[in-house]
Amino acid sequence: MTRDANRDARSRGDWQGMNWIRQSSRLALYLRDGLACVWCGHSIEDGASLSLDHVTPHSQGGSNAPMNLVTACERCNKSRGTRSVRVFAAAVAEYLDHGAEAREITQHVRAAVRRSMVEARREARVLIARRGSVARVLARRGR
Repeated sequence: MTRDANRDARSRGDWQGMNWIRQSSRLALYLRDGLACVWCGHSIEDGASLSLDHVTPHSQGGSNAPMNLVTACERCNKSRGTRSVRVFAAAVAEYLDHGAEAREITQHVRAAVRRSMVEARREARVLIARRGSVARVLARRGR
């Protein structure tokens, strides 16, 4: 399948599930973001089920590049929709009980996408080699 055909599949909504990104890349992104949601801070130690969120949604021209992806808990990812970073950060700030302001959340998201992936990719490779799979890495971290 060509790159253009892949892009068309995503735009039609045919591209679903976790297989749109290499699992080692997914783990590296989670590690880059501290294994926690960049929006609300919920982490795997807290029992969060992590996913990846597009800072600029596909429907608005966003890509799958690491600079456009952040770690999100399922609650935040599902509730965000296509709202902008600024608008969603304000919504998250309203329901958080730890007093984060929308501006702080926005800054945190922007800082996350600027972090280097080099060390996170290295750590992901080591952890996968040691534990056998991404699922086993995350299961051990969540305990």
